[in-house]
Amino acid sequence: MLYSKGMKYSVLLFVFLLVFSVNFPAQTKSLQVDGEKHLANIKQLTFGGENAEAYFSSDSKRLIFQSKRDEHKCDQIYTMNVDGSNVKQVSDGEGRTTCSYFFKGGKKILYASTRGGSKDCPPNPDFSKGYVWAVYPDYDIYTANADGSNLKKLTDTPGYDAEATISPNGKKIVFTSERDGDLELYSMDTNGKNVKRLTHEPGYDGGAFFSPDSKMIVYRGSHPTDPKLIERDKQYLKEHLIVPMVFEIWVMNADGSNKRKVTDLGVASFAPYFTPDGKRIIFCTNYFATDGKKRNFDLAIINIDGTGLERVTFNDSFDGFPMFSPDGKKLVFGSNRNAATPGDTNVFIADWVE
Repeated sequence: MLYSKGMKYSVLLFVFLLVFSVNFPAQTKSLQVDGEKHLANIKQLTFGGENAEAYFSSDSKRLIFQSKRDEHKCDQIYTMNVDGSNVKQVSDGEGRTTCSYFFKGGKKILYASTRGGSKDCPPNPDFSKGYVWAVYPDYDIYTANADGSNLKKLTDTPGYDAEATISPNGKKIVFTSERDGDLELYSMDTNGKNVKRLTHEPGYDGGAFFSPDSKMIVYRGSHPTDPKLIERDKQYLKEHLIVPMVFEIWVMNADGSNKRKVTDLGVASFAPYFTPDGKRIIFCTNYFATDGKKRNFDLAIINIDGTGLERVTFNDSFDGFPMFSPDGKKLVFGSNRNAATPGDTNVFIADWVE
């Protein structure tokens, strides 16, 4: 078949555009939703599957996150640049992983894994009991070099140890543990020594982060007062489950003193994080959900004294896991917006606008 030079160039152009579009997914529609005045220049960093809990390195240049992708049947830990490039798996592919974080300076990482119990993924929770979260007893906290090498176990107690984050000054780790029979918050030195229990109330405390000056901790707590609910939670914990229906946001000093409840919304509010000035808290909540759509979560911001609640995102599905960059210029979060397949959760980054 004969064809002209112009046809040849047209074919080459078509092939180039096809390859380019495959490797670099086009963002064909706006990622911004009306009302999101605090966000600008939203950019999608992952495309497809389950990607969540992306957290900045101390130099604001990299992110560490968990994702179920490739051949893996459950979450593994990955790092990438803040523009979404240079994605690398840094966990070893054994067990299920969660709650990763960079050490100060970015040369080491921290995450929880069930690999000590089995190389296989643990079973999903039994949703015949309703909407529940699994707290796998094989979870322990590990450290590694930033590339995943030199993996070391930091905790070794019976039951769940996970949800660990590191203070900005690099001195302390806060984490959730079942070691005393309830899900409580603990702190320890970054080498795993000097463990101290910080919370003592019946129920669940977790998802904790330090303030920018490392002097305070914000966290989510579920402390039912109804004896029937208390007994239900005790029974579920024996089955390694929790009911994440009502969480409130709490703050305390880094030593566990001066606990106080920030929100009193009576819904599921979680994933709190301090603003760069330490005066407010951004968090995820279904408080604004309408028509019974309790899985419609948005980001909100509130003063640490519980005043000034303001909605930040207006997407009609899920927005959660917010974190400000240490330099205060960016906000990273997980969202179902612009999902290629219903339920996809991806990582997004935006400029923060006061």
